[in-house]
Amino acid sequence: MSIPVRILMVEDHKLMRVGLKSLFDEYEDLNIVAEAESAREAMNIVKTMQIDVVLMDIGLPDMSGIELTKKILEYNNKIKVVVLTSHLSEKEIFNSLSAGASAYVLKDINTDVLMMIIRSIKDGAMWIDPQAVPILRDKNNGTVIPQRQMTRAAFREQHSNLTQREYEVLKLIVDGKSNHEIAEMLTISEHTAKAHVCNVIQKLVVDDRTQAAVKALKEGLVWVVQASRVLPILSCWTCFSILPVLSV
Repeated sequence: MSIPVRILMVEDHKLMRVGLKSLFDEYEDLNIVAEAESAREAMNIVKTMQIDVVLMDIGLPDMSGIELTKKILEYNNKIKVVVLTSHLSEKEIFNSLSAGASAYVLKDINTDVLMMIIRSIKDGAMWIDPQAVPILRDKNNGTVIPQRQMTRAAFREQHSNLTQREYEVLKLIVDGKSNHEIAEMLTISEHTAKAHVCNVIQKLVVDDRTQAAVKALKEGLVWVVQASRVLPILSCWTCFSILPVLSV
């Protein structure tokens, strides 16, 4: 039997904490081992307990959950953060991901889906709530998502240091795939997949795969589209696809 995922729930509303905790009773592989109602309390727990995943509310009394996410990951970058919020804001979505969150989830999500997301990000995947996609897609006049589409030639000229295989890996990183999933999809060994991921991270001058995906979004390496359906839910960022290399 696998070791249960150890979860810290950060939520300042007691009623919400009680409700969320009760949802986990049916899932033996997912354990809420600690609760915090403030950023200060959460940091103390992270420093004194073994935590795998943090369920993070954004609206905390002493610090934004986004800023707390950044601080937690600066202390221990092996911890995965799921931002669980009722806020549907383009700014907060990108700020959360930029801070290092592995998932951005709205609080009205189906319970079973939430549990699958937690399991998935624990293994290195990423996920964004499909309800957030239209906000990102329609943000055409800002700097986060460019209005014009880059041609394939322009894309390759700007990022010529990435190989064809690394383009494929980058797309799968943005899709939220783990190293194991990348290896299976590209028919390569997991060791080789990990090496490609490391190369992409190095060439994009970022610290991890989450930052690589965020940079790909911010710099126009990817385009946000609304998926006709969620395939399957644990494919995570299924709503994102590499714009200039759709055929890859």
